[in-house]
Amino acid sequence: MKTKIDKIYFPDRSTKCARPVFMVPVSAGFPSPAEDYIEDQLDLNKYLIKHPAATFFVKVKGDSMIDAGIHSGDILIVDRAIDPGNKKVVIAVIDGELTLKRIRMIKGKLFLVPENENYKPVEITEEMDFNVWGVVTNVIHKL
Repeated sequence: MKTKIDKIYFPDRSTKCARPVFMVPVSAGFPSPAEDYIEDQLDLNKYLIKHPAATFFVKVKGDSMIDAGIHSGDILIVDRAIDPGNKKVVIAVIDGELTLKRIRMIKGKLFLVPENENYKPVEITEEMDFNVWGVVTNVIHKL
């Protein structure tokens, strides 16, 4: 299955949910008390969203980007204010269909490249109706 965009969401910037930030590496071995290391509060809206008016969320459906750490069901944070340069992961529209791929310039040609060896890159030609909606900046998925 190729990767598609299942749903599109817009961020709700009216909420504030600042949480404590522990600025100390977390050991996977012997536990240590973390309360002594609280340094600040973290608001995920401010941390994850750099351009609020140009940002939206999408829900992923498919497996063509699994080697980039993007899985079906993940929520992506997409920023339209970032230039969609070479090697950026983008939400693009090809002939009216939304897709999620990595942009690659190869020998002067533009490609949308999946990150799953079961899929082939798509060369973008002048005959295609092609547009980049935005650049993926973060991936949110459950463990």
